Amino acid sequence: MSIPSTPSTPSTTELDDLKSRLPDPIPLFPEITAVAGGMSKAIGNGLIPQTTIGLVQLRAGQIVGSTYHTVRQSDDLRKTGETEERITAVSSWRDAPYFTDAERVSLELVEAVLTPNPSGERVPDELYAKASTHYDDKALWTLTLVIAQICFFIPVALIAKPIPGKPIGKNYNK
Repeated sequence: MSIPSTPSTPSTTELDDLKSRLPDPIPLFPEITAVAGGMSKAIGNGLIPQTTIGLVQLRAGQIVGSTYHTVRQSDDLRKTGETEERITAVSSWRDAPYFTDAERVSLELVEAVLTPNPSGERVPDELYAKASTHYDDKALWTLTLVIAQICFFIPVALIAKPIPGKPIGKNYNK
C-alpha cells in the first residue's frame, strides 16, 4: 500500500515563473490610475474602518474565487495588524466569534451584492435596514463604494490574472 504524496508548495522560482495573461493595463490606459485613486480617496474618508474595508474586499475575492484578491486582501489585513483568526474566519463569518455587528452586516451586504438570489432581490429592505442601524447615509454610500471598488477590479483579476502576492506594478509579467 503506497502513501499518497502531498502536493508541495511551489518554490519561489516557480512563483517567479508565473505569467499574467495580459500585460499591465496602466501603460495602455493611464486613466485607470485616476479612477483607482479617486475610488481609494472616496472610500478612505474614515467613515468605514480600514479593517472593515479589507474584510469586505477579502470576502468579495473569496466569493468570486479570485486567488489574486484573496491573497492581496489577506496580506493587506496582516499589514494592518489583523489576526490570522479573523482573516481565516472571513469565509465562515456567520458563526465565527471574531467580528463586530457592523462588520457582520458589511460582510452580509457584500455577499448579498455578489451572490445571485433567484427568489428575490439581492439586497432586501431588511438587510438595508440592518445596515442603516450601524451606518449613516454617507457611511452607507462609502460601504457601497468599497464594494464597487472591488467589483471594478474583479474582472481584472479573473481575466488578466495578475500574479498573486506580487506588489502592484510588478504583478504583470508581459
